[in-house]
Amino acid sequence: MLGLLILLLCFLFLLYMAAPQVRKMLAFGVCTSTVQLPGKVAIVTGANTGIGKETAKELARRGARVYLACRDVQKGEAVAREIQAVTGNQQVLVRKLDLADTKCIRAFAKDFLEEEKHLHILINNAGVMMCPYSKTADGFEMHIGVNHLGHFLLTHLLLEKLKESAPSRIINVSSSGHLLGRIQFHNLQGEKFYHSGLAYCHSKLANVLFTRELARRLQGSGVTAYSVHPGTVHSQLTRHSALMKCMWWLFSYFIKTPQQGAQTSLHCALAEGLEALNGNHFSDCQVTWVSGQARNETIARRLWDVSCDLLGLPVD
Repeated sequence: MLGLLILLLCFLFLLYMAAPQVRKMLAFGVCTSTVQLPGKVAIVTGANTGIGKETAKELARRGARVYLACRDVQKGEAVAREIQAVTGNQQVLVRKLDLADTKCIRAFAKDFLEEEKHLHILINNAGVMMCPYSKTADGFEMHIGVNHLGHFLLTHLLLEKLKESAPSRIINVSSSGHLLGRIQFHNLQGEKFYHSGLAYCHSKLANVLFTRELARRLQGSGVTAYSVHPGTVHSQLTRHSALMKCMWWLFSYFIKTPQQGAQTSLHCALAEGLEALNGNHFSDCQVTWVSGQARNETIARRLWDVSCDLLGLPVD
C-alpha cells in the first residue's frame, strides 16, 4: 500500500514538472496577424471575463473602438477601465446585453445602430454551459436560447450594418463539443428529454450550422463568417457544474489560459486572405474537421427557418 502511494506521489510530481511543456504543446495556435484596427468598430459579447475579455483587449490594443456587450454592466465597466489602462485606448465602451432576453437584445442593437455608423467585427463569444434545466425570458431552453438563438437574433439585427461596413467579419465561438451534438427538432427546447452536458453540445452544433448557412447566404456581400473552437480553456463556463470545476482544477496546468483561448477568434477576425475560407470551422488558428451533422446543409437550412420562426423573424 505504501509502495502504491509513493508511486502515485512520484507520478503526480512528474506530471507537475512536465506541465509547462505539456501546456505549451496543447496551446499551439497563435494569431500572428500584425493588422492594426484604427477606425474599425468591433463588438465582443461576454467580454467581461475569460476569452471575451482577452479578445476585446487585443482588439483595443490594435486601435479598434470596442464594445463590451455584457449582461453584468458593473463588471463590464471594471474590465473596460482595465483594458483602457493596459492598452491606452479609451474607446472601450460597455453596453448591456442579456442574450437570455430578446427585448434586451433588440434594445442593444437599436442603441448601437443609432450610435455607430459602422461595424467591422462581430464576435459572438458569450455562452452558458451545463446549466440546470431553465428557460430564458422568452421561454427557450437556456443553452439553445443563449448560445444559439440570442446570437442568431443579434447577428440578424446587425447584419445590414455589417454589410454597409464591408469587408467585415462575424465569428461564432463554438466548441469541439459540437461533435456530440444533435439537432433534435422535436425536442429543441429539451422538454421531452434533458441532459445539461448534451444540451450544451447541441447548442454548439447549432453555432457551427448557423455559421455555415450564414456564410452561404452572405456570399458576395463582403461579409464573411467563421466558427471557432477555442480549445479547453480555464474560464467561468464551468460555474454550473461542480464536477467540471473539479476537473478543471485538477488539470489546470494542462488547460489553456483565456489569452491562449482567444487566439483562434483573433485569427479569424484579423488574418488577411481568410475570405476564401468563409463558413469554415477553426481550431488553433487553422481549419479543422466538423461532424457529419455539422456539414448537413438540409439541417442547417431547417435550423435557420426554425430559428427565424421562434424569434419572429421573416423566413427568406
